[in-house]
Amino acid sequence: MPPPLLLLLLLLAASTAPAPARAGDPYAYYDWEVSYVSAQPLGVKQKVIGINGQFPGPPLNVTTNWNVVVNVRNALDEPLLLTWNGVQQRKTAWQDGVLGTNCAIPAGWNWTYAFQVKDQVGSFFYFPSTPLHRAAGGYGGITINNRDVIPIPFGFPDGDITLFIGDWYNRGHKELRRALDGGTLLGAPDGVLINGLGPYQYNTSLVPPGIVYERINVEPGKTYRFRVHNVGVSTSLNFRIQKHNLLLVETEGSYTSQQNYTNLDIHVGQSYSFLVTMDQNASTDYYVVASARFVGAAVVDKLTGVAILHYSNSQGPASGPLPDPPNDQYDTSFSINQARSIRWNVTAGGARPNPQGSFHYGDITVTDVYLLQSRLPELIDGKLCSTLNEISYIAPSTPLVLAQLFNVPGVYKLDFPNHPMNRLPKVDTSIINGTYKGFMEIIFQNNATSVQSYHLDGYAFFVVG
Repeated sequence: MPPPLLLLLLLLAASTAPAPARAGDPYAYYDWEVSYVSAQPLGVKQKVIGINGQFPGPPLNVTTNWNVVVNVRNALDEPLLLTWNGVQQRKTAWQDGVLGTNCAIPAGWNWTYAFQVKDQVGSFFYFPSTPLHRAAGGYGGITINNRDVIPIPFGFPDGDITLFIGDWYNRGHKELRRALDGGTLLGAPDGVLINGLGPYQYNTSLVPPGIVYERINVEPGKTYRFRVHNVGVSTSLNFRIQKHNLLLVETEGSYTSQQNYTNLDIHVGQSYSFLVTMDQNASTDYYVVASARFVGAAVVDKLTGVAILHYSNSQGPASGPLPDPPNDQYDTSFSINQARSIRWNVTAGGARPNPQGSFHYGDITVTDVYLLQSRLPELIDGKLCSTLNEISYIAPSTPLVLAQLFNVPGVYKLDFPNHPMNRLPKVDTSIINGTYKGFMEIIFQNNATSVQSYHLDGYAFFVVG
């Protein structure tokens, strides 16, 4: 019998075979030191997590099927892991960089990640997966380019621009962690950053002077590909560029049917690619805005990130009101309908020359069904914990893949319930026991009061309802 497929929280691949790498597939080598650097994105001096002194971190820019080798030295004062959000880790699950598959890198130590971006294209990002490190930075972009033999399904852009948008706290990640461990909610963030920088002073009563902001330099008449990632902790953001259309072309490795948006909700963990043509008269610069969704009226104004789009022939600074957000700040149906409007481009080639939609499964027999219910964070032993089906996952000291490989007893339990149990919440290393090579149907039921983002680590999946 093949080993069971282990699923961590939602779905976490556990594979132990070595990754096949063809002799003809190139290698990309990176040498990174992760350390604290001083920054003050919202005007308050604090320590953030940088990579080689950069915040945000350096990009991984590779091509389909390349082998990626990243040597990471942890110069922080506590253990660290980096995870490669969206990279499928085919036969390299132990390189995924989460506590279910890796031991954390101790302070002062290094670890070399090695994986292949096999049969993938698109826009992704990496970030620290260890507790609340992402609230301090440590993130950066992953761009997987098409091979030359496979054309992209749109005209080649004149430039490529990556934007990281996300909520931000002036409190450090350790203080935030202590708050949760003490049973206290984090509260509203202090602002929204764009590429690690605070907002342009579009309003003197809302934005203090001296804040350093992001300026995006462009040429009139040219078309740029904007890769936009929400790298925040918990806040959904609406993204828009004043007087410019956003032509959506790709999301997280899949080319989409091309359609224009004036703005788009981007939830935590999501990545989108837009083509934006510089077709305005450049009488002034233009606002680039990422503003919070589904938050209270008392904080919505401060939770607005603003960058500047600067034409080379611009005749003056941006001024006036920001472009309008969606009409109803609390209207989740607007966001849901936007998401439903996004369609896969089933005729375009992806990482291979065959169209993205050319899968022929025939009749699918669903082997496992799991209803995963999330609720408001709850106190468990004095700590504020999030749960699924009343279970808050705790990482074992032995990674799951090693425990499975060496049959280590007592590390995990294959007893994650397939539906809510209506019982008191608990902390446990409880794992879904999936059927090997089966088809799993996962139903998400959000009983919390905030939007929830889910990531199936290492998997592509189909939203069917």
